[in-house]
Amino acid sequence: MKDYPWFEHYPEGIPHEINPDEYNSLLDLLDESFDKYGNSPAYENMGKSISFAETKKLSTNFAAYLQQELGLEKGDRIAIQSPNILQYPVALFGAMMAGLTIVNTNPLYTPPELKHQVNDSGAKVILVLANFAYNLEKVLHETSIEHVIITEIGDLIGGFKGVLTNFVVKNVKKMVPAYNIPNAIKFKDAMNKGAKLTLNKVEMSSEDIAFLQYTGGTTGVSKGAMLTHRNVIANMIQVNTWIGITLEDNKETVITALPLYHIFALTINCLIMFRMGAKNVLITNPRDMDGFVKELSKHKFSVITGVNTLYNGLLNHPNFSSLDFSNLKSSVGGGMAVQKVVAEKWKDVTGVPIIEGYGLTETSPVLTTNPPDGNERLGTIGLPMPSTEIIILDDYNKEVAVGEPGEICGRGPQVMKGYWQRPESTEEVFFEDWFKTGDIGIMDEDGFTKIVDRKKEMVLVSGFNVYPNEVENCLASHPKVLEVGVIGVPDAKSNEAVKVFIVKKDASLTEDEIRAYSKENLTPYKCPKYIEFIDELPKSNVGKILRRILRENDAKVNKYT
Repeated sequence: MKDYPWFEHYPEGIPHEINPDEYNSLLDLLDESFDKYGNSPAYENMGKSISFAETKKLSTNFAAYLQQELGLEKGDRIAIQSPNILQYPVALFGAMMAGLTIVNTNPLYTPPELKHQVNDSGAKVILVLANFAYNLEKVLHETSIEHVIITEIGDLIGGFKGVLTNFVVKNVKKMVPAYNIPNAIKFKDAMNKGAKLTLNKVEMSSEDIAFLQYTGGTTGVSKGAMLTHRNVIANMIQVNTWIGITLEDNKETVITALPLYHIFALTINCLIMFRMGAKNVLITNPRDMDGFVKELSKHKFSVITGVNTLYNGLLNHPNFSSLDFSNLKSSVGGGMAVQKVVAEKWKDVTGVPIIEGYGLTETSPVLTTNPPDGNERLGTIGLPMPSTEIIILDDYNKEVAVGEPGEICGRGPQVMKGYWQRPESTEEVFFEDWFKTGDIGIMDEDGFTKIVDRKKEMVLVSGFNVYPNEVENCLASHPKVLEVGVIGVPDAKSNEAVKVFIVKKDASLTEDEIRAYSKENLTPYKCPKYIEFIDELPKSNVGKILRRILRENDAKVNKYT
């Protein structure tokens, strides 16, 4: 790798390159942590904690059941449809031990979305939380699924509390819609059977597919990114070298509110923190902000990860600022751009900056991140990871000048093998060996990159490019605005016009105030032509604002001329 300008700004002691072949597979990495951290707490959820040793035992039991009882073989796919509960890491690691490829599945999927992902991946077995089994029932007969394992929230809490939790969830809170899936296997029965079976060790290689991690499908059908063991290991080592200068092995407590089935939390929270021996506090329902803040008050947490909307939600909770932040060392932001007003307020309240990074499902996920040594640059996504190169290309695949916008492209050992059974789609996102992210960015002379916006979400107003992120950042700084989303809508005179959707923080906010604020802070062609106040913005499973849904909903009710 040649000498790039960003190396000058690496924190002291961070290598320019890493060895992605340090481990033969993720199994070797797991075994290292199991042995190294033993009785230290690994995961905690709803007051129940399990150690690294207990996680190994439970995962081995699950693996033995999959292998010996269900007859699954190396390379078979298993879908896991679960929120952040103890069963998730147990099932994940167990599936790895059995040599399976994991298909992480969003519990909020509609039946058609679930059917597509299961059939596209060819999954033979699915582990599903009972709360979502009713959706599976609707399409099960149309899928490749041969075995259904159903778990309930309290299954690994154990004892009377576990039984009570399951009773309350089902019969008091009515959170489990009725379903009928004949021959479904209870998770607890599977674990009991697995405990009596012997797991035969599976030999894995670095090029075996660890995950079929499906993209959100915002620009078409959802595709499975093939992430090999080597891809994920590489990204774990890359990020570990970066954050290791501020965090210590076996001494951290991490708050995991983002869903582990999403690539961000999967790599950062579930795997990297496991390698570091951290205690991982799983938040099952972060949308219950009262319950989330209450849970935070119980822990002297040192690490938290989140997206902009999560951080903004916490900052707007009346009890958040009174929490104890004396142990907090690192706040990591990703998944969407962190707005300047949110980043500044977070640092004011907690005393710790949000270290913003950037990546995609296809890159395992981290391509770049800000330095964790106090030299972060607000508003940028930081510097490329070790053994990672970033360039900015124009529409003709030519590198643009420093400071000019273009498509962010990256290469490194964390970049996916390709899309599952979609060679044409794979070819479309690569230029030579550069992965084309679809994001527009600007790199400065030091190698720090600023995200401008998604290429396909840019608004073209009278020949001028308007990037929704810029308008959103501006209006989010208005004291009466809680959240804002921006889209482009058809316009007879200017091709497209800017439309904003605003969730009020102060009910007195008016359209005239927004227009005046926009005029004062934005050039005229960037100012919104249309303003709509709404109660809530549509968001993805990790809290990313879904402009696609805003556009679709708007098109159903509005006609523009």
